[in-house]
Amino acid sequence: MYSVWLLLFAITTGFTASGIVASLYRLSGAKADTGTGQTLRLAVMAIAGPSVIFEYAVRGYKAKEWAPMLFWLVVALVNYWSLALGLFVLDVAMHL
Repeated sequence: MYSVWLLLFAITTGFTASGIVASLYRLSGAKADTGTGQTLRLAVMAIAGPSVIFEYAVRGYKAKEWAPMLFWLVVALVNYWSLALGLFVLDVAMHL
């Protein structure tokens, strides 16, 4: 049972970190007009991706633009991405 709780905690940690980075990027007002801006955006999206993609998927599902199967496939991929990100964040936190 401990492993299940650790798994859920890691997914939640990753999704939370993703949401924080996505919000900070939006608040910064950075533009992706230049090559440096594009590189910065790609680096941020490596971390903020799960939150941004989940938001996009929910909007599409509510508007009936996405099929339910596609929506749940994206949710599964976002969970996997959040798990990887959460395990990384937890590993860094344990080493500090």
